[in-house]
Amino acid sequence: MMDRPFRIIATAFCFAVFGLGGLLILCFVFPCLRLVYADPQTSQRHARSIIHKTFKGFVRLMVVCGVIRYEVRHVEKLMRNGLLIVANHPSLIDVVLLIALIERPNCVVKASLRDNVFTRGPVRSAGFVVNTDGPQLVADCVTSARSGDNLIIFPEGTRSLEHNGALNPLKRGAANIALRGDLPLTPVVITVSEPMLGKGQGWRNAPRKRPHFILSVEDDMPMTRYRFALAADDTAAGEALPAASRMARVLSRDLSAFFAEKIRSQASDARDQEQEMSDRPSGLSV
Repeated sequence: MMDRPFRIIATAFCFAVFGLGGLLILCFVFPCLRLVYADPQTSQRHARSIIHKTFKGFVRLMVVCGVIRYEVRHVEKLMRNGLLIVANHPSLIDVVLLIALIERPNCVVKASLRDNVFTRGPVRSAGFVVNTDGPQLVADCVTSARSGDNLIIFPEGTRSLEHNGALNPLKRGAANIALRGDLPLTPVVITVSEPMLGKGQGWRNAPRKRPHFILSVEDDMPMTRYRFALAADDTAAGEALPAASRMARVLSRDLSAFFAEKIRSQASDARDQEQEMSDRPSGLSV
């Protein structure tokens, strides 16, 4: 019973460190980068490296403070450049965990994060792609991935409404980027043992147990069959939607089914592991 109040205090401490660190980086580190590196792309590359290392340190702080536990499965699949990474979004800290794992990170962020006092420094200095409507967003994302950046997208657009349950309807932005750029999708399935910082859940609502995050990096989803179907269907007449839009809808539907199946399986495995641990006699070395 004493563990939960401690984790509330530890979570508050971690968030305070995160906010203070963001302000310090905004006020001192990023202005220095712009002074040292005249080339904007070089400055952005160093800014992303700083964010990657800072987030890695923040994740370690949360682990040391007992706020979370986490494991990454098949992390070697992220040790590449030019990835188009798609992930489900059960928690506010999903993006922190992913950026902490990925070299040369880039991500699609909401316009509100560009204007938020705590996040505008990293977003603007690192040149993260801002989620605006129109073909320019797709073009910017394709350019980023082809230049070697690892682009992170949450196709749900916001955090999931249900804990390890049904996904929000997937937006078709990730599918359009993959199809138009001929970029394979690298899915990352995220589950967490206890609801933490989900939709509408503040940091004061600490879960009853320390949450255990599992990030499973799945095999790439190539676009070959979708682009083949797109080419074969491109001349179809009498359809309400262009062929590209229809194929993006098909890909989004397949991606949603893929994530739903993987989340159920991964969450079930995690529950079985937790039950096995709780059934072991006390004092047994594990």
